[in-house]
Amino acid sequence: MARRRKRGRDITGILLLDKPTDMTSNKALQQAKFLYFAQKAGHTGALDPIATGVLPICFGEATKFSHFLLNADKKYRVVAKLGQKTTTADREGEVVEEKPVDVSEEQLVTVVQQFKGTISQVPSMYSALKKDGVPLYKLARQGIEVERKAREVTIHSIDILRLEGDEFELDVHCSKGTYIRNLVEDIGDELGCGAHVQELRRTAVSHLQLEDCVTMTQLEAMKQADEKLAMDELLMPLEQALHHLPIVELNDDETYYICLGQSLQIGELPEEDEFILKGPRGFLGIGFIDDDGKVAPRRLIKQNN
Repeated sequence: MARRRKRGRDITGILLLDKPTDMTSNKALQQAKFLYFAQKAGHTGALDPIATGVLPICFGEATKFSHFLLNADKKYRVVAKLGQKTTTADREGEVVEEKPVDVSEEQLVTVVQQFKGTISQVPSMYSALKKDGVPLYKLARQGIEVERKAREVTIHSIDILRLEGDEFELDVHCSKGTYIRNLVEDIGDELGCGAHVQELRRTAVSHLQLEDCVTMTQLEAMKQADEKLAMDELLMPLEQALHHLPIVELNDDETYYICLGQSLQIGELPEEDEFILKGPRGFLGIGFIDDDGKVAPRRLIKQNN
């Protein structure tokens, strides 16, 4: 039987998309894939439909390295409403509890600082986590609740930007897996009046910043104007997205053997567990030090001969 030809362009790179509100991350991914007519694409960690901001989308060989961004620290700007708890801990849910709001700035500062550092969170039933392959939010919409294990996350910093009446705004720098909805709801509980998320914007993933993102509207306009080259120039090279890792430079012979999957004895080695492998013609992939103290390939991109 003839092998089915893949549909789309074989392109590689990372698109920094400013995800629009009221769109799922998967819908944004599929739309970006369509606009680029790409064979293969994947995102690096879902944002809630109401959330906007940095959503790195990996095309082609970049999908092999998406976990580096998935596991990276994130930054968020969140606007929260005091006095109401909802089923989803954000504005999309039904209000299940209302209380009067009498919160001073000093009280908010005291409570917010309690959440700095390592904290424990129980994921919401309206999260994208899966139970037996089914996203929890789908079970929640059917009225089904399942047990979720608490997980430890780290809040590196949490700054109050404003408090106006029953609304406050925070700037949060946190580890992977942090649920900002849970954080806001827990702050509301500590204040004794409840709270839920009104607006959520991801401002950074690792070193990738919101100001470097492109909007879906801009992409659609470029596609309409047939500006394919300009669209491709928006894609970030892999080594730029992984710039926090050290680089091991290889010569032609070393590149040849590494690409065959072999380990090599190389003089000066980095102290980090993982590093970028770079040959004379550019990025090769990610390497590590094996048990024999040699440089070994962990994940390589497809090489064009």
